[in-house]
Amino acid sequence: MAEILSNGHSIYFDTALEPLQAFLADQKYSKVFVFADGNTSEVCLPVFQAMLGDYTGFDLIETDPGEENKNIDFCIGIWKTLLDFEADRKSLMINLGGGVITDLGGFVASTYKRGIDFINIPTTLLSMVDASVGGKTGIDVDNVKNMVGTFSLPQAVFIESSFLKTLPEKELLSGFAEMIKHGLIMDKAYFEALKLVDYRSVTAEQIYRSVEIKHEVVTEDPLEKGLRKILNFGHTIGHAVESYALSNDERSLTHGEAIAIGMICEAYLSVKYCGLAEQALQEITDYISSVYPAYEITEASFSEILALVKTDKKNEHGFVLFSLLAEIGKCEYNCKVTDEDLLESLKYFNQVYTH
Repeated sequence: MAEILSNGHSIYFDTALEPLQAFLADQKYSKVFVFADGNTSEVCLPVFQAMLGDYTGFDLIETDPGEENKNIDFCIGIWKTLLDFEADRKSLMINLGGGVITDLGGFVASTYKRGIDFINIPTTLLSMVDASVGGKTGIDVDNVKNMVGTFSLPQAVFIESSFLKTLPEKELLSGFAEMIKHGLIMDKAYFEALKLVDYRSVTAEQIYRSVEIKHEVVTEDPLEKGLRKILNFGHTIGHAVESYALSNDERSLTHGEAIAIGMICEAYLSVKYCGLAEQALQEITDYISSVYPAYEITEASFSEILALVKTDKKNEHGFVLFSLLAEIGKCEYNCKVTDEDLLESLKYFNQVYTH
């Protein structure tokens, strides 16, 4: 049974939820709630219950699936539901689902009556290697991602790779982008190993390595004052493109697809600002474009994407700050980038799939 101890809470791997049963018995919570979306409730809740021996000592709170529902209106609905169920400060929320559920559920739990305990059980590859770990919660405001949130640690995280069997290929591909990012920012050997892997068949060991990398960074900088910013590689542009697509595009991008776009753009910027070798840029571009589908960022969208980038939480004193690669496996942060170069990176991305 693999386990990582992280800032006083445990991240468990493939335990069939056995420690959760002991935890629930020991803590004697007044009420237990399972928070899930409609898809997770249908597909993953039976797996969860089977692992716990058909445990029924919880109330289900269900929300609609999708990033578009990760907002304050849905929070208010969930808070009111908790009130209706007479949830007190000795209640527990178990977030069972993908990144939207762990982000939204963690935020609701950390703010309800100034905070109740919560546990994350990620059911997507993306939430296993990223959203459920690290103590960030958040909701979107006017399609600006995670604009309101807290740093609040779960009591525990349970990563069960068996949930991956419930996922469509598109969701596996989405989560794989964060694994690629972990290799690019911290571990060149891991990146090179991932290049030999089919995203449809990632292993528990590879998931563990991604969580290990994120845990190492978060432990050193839990509140994102310095090193933790490197986890944002690909996200400054990626989040802006994702937000734009959510509002304007009939085919909204998954988070991973958007981050893949962001990583190509920000690798381009890395050459200009951090000395990334042209050969490394080509290697990153060739690989990511071989895995992720083509997507056109129209020049008509450039100004709105630029405006969205400027709303990024990491910006300071009017400057857009990026985390960029000095080399594969080494990332720097707080890199100031001009608007002109940012737009050039979008043009570079558009050329990738046309050559």
